[in-house]
Amino acid sequence: MQISPAFRKHLIATIVLVLILGSSPRPAFAVSKEIVELQTQVQQLLDNMQRLQSTMDTRFGVLQHLAEQTADEANQMTAAVNALQKKIDAESDATNGKLDTASGQVQSLNDSIDELKSRLAKLDKTMQDLQSQLQTMQAQQPQAPPPGTQPQMQAPAPGALPPGAGPTNAPVPSPQAPPLQETYQAGVRDFNAARYDVALGEFQDVAHYYPLDDMAGAAQFYIGEIAYQHQNYADAINAYNIVLEGFSGSPKAPAAQLHKGFALLAMNKKEAGVHELRLLIQRHPQSPEAARARTKLNGMGVKVAVH
Repeated sequence: MQISPAFRKHLIATIVLVLILGSSPRPAFAVSKEIVELQTQVQQLLDNMQRLQSTMDTRFGVLQHLAEQTADEANQMTAAVNALQKKIDAESDATNGKLDTASGQVQSLNDSIDELKSRLAKLDKTMQDLQSQLQTMQAQQPQAPPPGTQPQMQAPAPGALPPGAGPTNAPVPSPQAPPLQETYQAGVRDFNAARYDVALGEFQDVAHYYPLDDMAGAAQFYIGEIAYQHQNYADAINAYNIVLEGFSGSPKAPAAQLHKGFALLAMNKKEAGVHELRLLIQRHPQSPEAARARTKLNGMGVKVAVH
């Protein structure tokens, strides 16, 4: 704490006056009572000033120490907040990476489940066909002759060919269709490996040679996905429509409708895209695709009805 200039001037003037009075000639036998009192007051004033200055210095030191301590604590708090923010950012990035990985694994698992279902359905159909063929063969098998009788041999009809003989101009068989399961699985592997051109040919073979099989619907979905990856949204929408119209019960139908909505939005057809996403939520309200559709619509500021 600093002493004001006015007070300092007053103090100096008082001291000078005391010194002048003290040095002026006076009788040796007596000292003025007023001068003695004035000297005493000046000495008390100087003592008080020294005590006040000491007190101010002590308090100023305490305040300075508190200010430095507060600044150190603020710096430590800032460092701790920065470290916590970096930790939160790192954990957020790691969580996002894990979610992306988990999403890819779930998609692969869904593909495997769809493939297994298709195999089981195909195996059941094959068993039914074998059973039907066996029953037909049993019905056409000739009955055995009664004991003690011999079967009569029939002469071949005129112009009939002997057993094992055939016409020399038999038609050449058409190329066989590729195996369904192996072709579809190869297409899925090539699609996941981003070999889109190879995968496109394999999925087109499945859709061409097995148009009524359930796997044809999944193949059409991947054909649309490949077109979507190349930003050929019109062809992608055509493929998704084949899935939605011809294979509405396919497990790929929700994803086909979701990506159809995204493709329409990418083509700046907002009204049609919003309609498809709302239709998806209405048809498959509990599906993961419906959750993504709600997120997309909410991000666009479009109200979504709560089911």
